[in-house]
Amino acid sequence: QVQLVESGGGLVQAGGSLRLSCTASGSIFSINVMGWYRQAPGKQRELVAIITSDGSTNYADSVKGRFTISRDNAKNTVYLQMNSLKPEDTRVYYCNANLRERSSRFTYDYWGQGTQVTVSS
Repeated sequence: QVQLVESGGGLVQAGGSLRLSCTASGSIFSINVMGWYRQAPGKQRELVAIITSDGSTNYADSVKGRFTISRDNAKNTVYLQMNSLKPEDTRVYYCNANLRERSSRFTYDYWGQGTQVTVSS
């Protein structure tokens, strides 16, 4: 069974920084895209950033220039470095991985449990 475990959320003042980490574990054959999404109460989950297995990245316009996504393929881990944080970045952040388990011929999306990021003004 595959699990995605996130860490690194918390409370920070506006202008500050946080680094999120997410590690996938279990019987994993391969991981394609990994990414971060975020969700406010009562709102839809939205893309923050994604990164492919070869390192190509894509960011939401609202975080470009402030957030950086990276991954360590050997550790099945994806990171999100968040700088110049704003109060409007306050959300629950979710890790996502599109991966193939060893017992399957197909890839599926898996999600972490979410980590709260709160930015105070």
